[in-house]
Amino acid sequence: MYHALGTGVFHFLEAAMTFDQEQIETASQVLEQCVEVCQKSRKKNSMVESIGRMIRRPNYDELLEEEIHAELCYAECLLLRAALTFVEDENLVSFVKGGYKMRNCLNAYKECSHILKHRNWNGCQHKSHFESGTRMGIGGYNLMMSLLPARIMKLLEFFGFSGDRETGLRQLLQGHSCEGSLRQVLCTMALLGYNLFVCYVIGHGDGDLNLCDMIIEQELKKYPDGVWFKFFKARYEYVQGNLEMAIEWYTKAWQSQTQWIQFHHLCYWELMWAHCFKQDWVSARDFSDLLLHESRWSRAMYGYQKASYMCMLHDKLGSDEKKELNQLLKDIPAWKQRIAGKSIPMEKFIIKKCSRYFAQNEKLVLPAIELLYLWNGFKIIGKQIPIVESFLKLIETQEQIVETDICFPFPYDNTCLLLLLKGMCLRHMKMWEEAEECFRKVISLEKELKDDTYLPPYATYELGILQWIEGKYEKAMVTLENAKSGFKGYSLESRLHFRIHAAMADLRALRRETKGSNKSSVIDEQ
Repeated sequence: MYHALGTGVFHFLEAAMTFDQEQIETASQVLEQCVEVCQKSRKKNSMVESIGRMIRRPNYDELLEEEIHAELCYAECLLLRAALTFVEDENLVSFVKGGYKMRNCLNAYKECSHILKHRNWNGCQHKSHFESGTRMGIGGYNLMMSLLPARIMKLLEFFGFSGDRETGLRQLLQGHSCEGSLRQVLCTMALLGYNLFVCYVIGHGDGDLNLCDMIIEQELKKYPDGVWFKFFKARYEYVQGNLEMAIEWYTKAWQSQTQWIQFHHLCYWELMWAHCFKQDWVSARDFSDLLLHESRWSRAMYGYQKASYMCMLHDKLGSDEKKELNQLLKDIPAWKQRIAGKSIPMEKFIIKKCSRYFAQNEKLVLPAIELLYLWNGFKIIGKQIPIVESFLKLIETQEQIVETDICFPFPYDNTCLLLLLKGMCLRHMKMWEEAEECFRKVISLEKELKDDTYLPPYATYELGILQWIEGKYEKAMVTLENAKSGFKGYSLESRLHFRIHAAMADLRALRRETKGSNKSSVIDEQ
């Protein structure tokens, strides 16, 4: 049973790290087989017993240890199977399918929670293993569900689904505290993954960096050669803008093992961005080239990343390199993938940009910085004001070129892109009035845009975040709601909805805390 689960976990990780359709299908089949193996060892209830469970709580002390572990392994397989659906794509259908698959998973984990709470565990050496697994599942479930945008949750709530972020984090922290248990490390990695990745990719605020620092230092003492904890140490430095330290640790991580090439690719991706933040376009190009030739995740994405860095070097490219750039941008549309019958939104966006390159006399406007923005990179570089200032200089130089170069047939699109990027720099430099002016200018030019219709909704979102930073909470909530409901049918819409959902959830929590602190004496009296 545990052998089947372990096999399923490794196949799931390969699918999640490669996004390769063949790997996803293989992982799905392996997890289905794992479910069948677990089913054979689960407690079988007769019809009378099933009806009796509705009336009174079953006696969990009667369960064999094998049946208890089968219940937990079964729940874990269902969780991975549901998560695999989320990996397939970021469109509405995939998220609804993934959420629906969580129903059986949720019921299985509820059963595990009842077993943990009501079974007599006196003298049982397996309790910590069962507890860490149960808390990992319940915590992971709550976190996943809490991240889904409101329009998806409305559908899922109809079927009885809900998720609470604080509950999820608390359960994972309790699982992490189960020292020496089988699944403690999974709770630990889930906590680090959420606080160091999810918060920065789709969230507004920072993760709990103090908690991450404490966990990483503890784990590196126990596992000094652990590649994952070296990787998380690199990411911890990375999200604080300590780029040199991050590059050093990422390099240590990928060079410390040779068996799992997909792990190398994960490190290459991070190293590529770290060099991009430093404006080391040559090194960023080289890492994207490694990904293009070695990874099977998205050739279109890697190819466009490489092309974007070459565009940043455009005046320094030789004739052969310019030919390579042109050929690369011609080839990228043929590399578009379809997963579960759907195109990947980011690849669709990239293909539009490839056409734009040739429509603009073989030019693009700061494509690497545009990608940096879309991957939420300003949250990282915003920690280091000198880096922000250097990007602002690049943007202002490009503004002058766009104003005078008649070769750009998309004047409003290019101007709005530069205004959005400029506004981001100004916001992080705390020049808030100037930043607001940039965002509002983008919004006002919505009807003039030919191609980049994603810019006004994203600018509206950034304006809402700016109002939040300034303490204008009511205005911020209205602006964020407008960003969510006032625009339809633009590129990377789901990506923005995730950010809006996360920001509005954080803002609501902040407002509750503020009101709670004002009424603390009343609550205490009650």
